[in-house]
Amino acid sequence: MTMEQLEKQFNKLIEIGISLTSEHNLEKLLSTIVSEARAFTCADAGSLYIKEGDELVFMISQNDTIRNRDGADEEKKAYKKFTLPINKKNLAGYVAFTGQILNIPDAYNIPEDVEYSHKKTFDKQYNYKTVSMLMIPMTDNEGEITGVLQLINSLQNHGQAVPFKKEQEQIILSMASQAAVAINNAKLTEDIKKAHYNTIIRLAVAAEYKDEDTALHIKRMSEYSAIIAKGMGFDDKYVENIRFASPMHDIGKIGIPDRILLKPAKLDKEEWQVMMSHTTIGGDILKNPDSDIIALSRTIALSHHEKFNGKGYPFGIQGDDIPLEGRIVALADVFDALSSRRPYKEPWPLEKITNLISEERGEQFDPTVVDVFQENFEEILKVRDEFIE
Repeated sequence: MTMEQLEKQFNKLIEIGISLTSEHNLEKLLSTIVSEARAFTCADAGSLYIKEGDELVFMISQNDTIRNRDGADEEKKAYKKFTLPINKKNLAGYVAFTGQILNIPDAYNIPEDVEYSHKKTFDKQYNYKTVSMLMIPMTDNEGEITGVLQLINSLQNHGQAVPFKKEQEQIILSMASQAAVAINNAKLTEDIKKAHYNTIIRLAVAAEYKDEDTALHIKRMSEYSAIIAKGMGFDDKYVENIRFASPMHDIGKIGIPDRILLKPAKLDKEEWQVMMSHTTIGGDILKNPDSDIIALSRTIALSHHEKFNGKGYPFGIQGDDIPLEGRIVALADVFDALSSRRPYKEPWPLEKITNLISEERGEQFDPTVVDVFQENFEEILKVRDEFIE
């Protein structure tokens, strides 16, 4: 390798390191690690395991052959999450257990005197041929192994799988060490976000219905709102913000008397006037926000009962004058309310709900929000089933 090639590789490693440290979304980070390592080694496929306790959790995989032959959906289906014990019998477990690199020229001709073996189950099921393998321990700055990076089939000479080069081992080992630190940071960020989200949910539960179904309702409509926002093409930051802000939509119910809030029947006119005030009470609670999420929460609290035709409350605004996040949460909230059991009603059948939403397109609901909701309905139903009462 020439000095010029070495310099290019060194500069590329620096670029990758900067890229890894700046990415805090764990899923995107893992994908970047695998794709960059594959690019360095011309690997046809690659996967990544994360250490959790005494096991390795299979997190992500990429395979160009399967994607090009069968499509991206089939590539995704081919890899489902599973766990491996950390021991010397399986390849990834061996690397995690010993901290050693495995560079295997031919996975079908592993010497009999070694402790590990290659299972051919995946190759048979998906008509794939694993030849060369490079497996690297991912070690953080404290020397702890956090996972294993696996690369498969280094392609040279018009797509022929050849052994991984010896000099590639240290390059990928260096990359894996950078990746391990970045993964730890991303996991810490996710833990903090989960803690914040759980705090928001608990506060919202305390403020709202005060029964056992409230937390599930809040989680469902929060996820519905995020799915709609994502379907409308918003970036990850906005989608995350609306996921965190939407649970506070009914925070103003903390100011509504229990005799109205928990009444096991429909409200009369006077009671309904009191109930409607929860929107402005929520706005008052969340006024003077000091963060983007609280500001978004306030907007949602004030606007999620507005209707596209102007017949909603508290202000009777209509169309695009209603903040978009309010229009999104309005549909998410109504869908969950209708599909859930309440003290005064049974859940509606799905067909009846979808018919109502279609009928209210352009009336109660923003037409674009309805369209995106319908396009992503299967994902909506998955969330409903996950957080079922």
